[in-house]
Amino acid sequence: MAEPVHPAVHPAVGEPADGTVLPWRLNDGEVMARLARIDEVLEKVGITPGPTAQAALDAVRALTEVYGEALARVLDLADPALRARLTGDELLDHLLVLHDIHPEPPELRASRAVERLRPALQERGGDVELAGVEGPVARVRLRTPGCGSGCGSASAGFEEAVREAVLAAAPELTAVEPVPEPESAKAAFVPLDTVLRRPAQPQGAP
Repeated sequence: MAEPVHPAVHPAVGEPADGTVLPWRLNDGEVMARLARIDEVLEKVGITPGPTAQAALDAVRALTEVYGEALARVLDLADPALRARLTGDELLDHLLVLHDIHPEPPELRASRAVERLRPALQERGGDVELAGVEGPVARVRLRTPGCGSGCGSASAGFEEAVREAVLAAAPELTAVEPVPEPESAKAAFVPLDTVLRRPAQPQGAP
């Protein structure tokens, strides 16, 4: 009787050279390690001259196209509830973007990322909202405690957190830029720590 083939090992490739046995499933850390290894190998192949290297790149390109078509067919068969679960998975979400078949527009994904981040900023006396997406650039209105549109290290930290969250959710965007908030909003914004701070007592007062 023929030995069963491990589903994670292609019969033409066999076990890894270091003798490790591939697991049935990969956790997120292992996925990231595999992706980094793929990038490393493809970079080496890309700078290697000769028909063998070109054939390897052609094979990877063709395989990627087939996997993209397979994902697209899964989306075609999925109902709205399943689509939501698929796009909620970080790896699948990234692959859907990679193959340009994500069912949600970048504006929606960027907006969702901003809304998820708002409570953390509000706890620190700041706030953020998506002003819009223009081409590959997301524009946000960012307020930091006592600084209006932003100043100093607090503003830089808030802006970096927003940038990372938006680009992780919509990696096809290339930049996140702050835009000035309306003057009326600046006047209405009062930092939380200012509201909670007790007024100074006159000297000699109990």
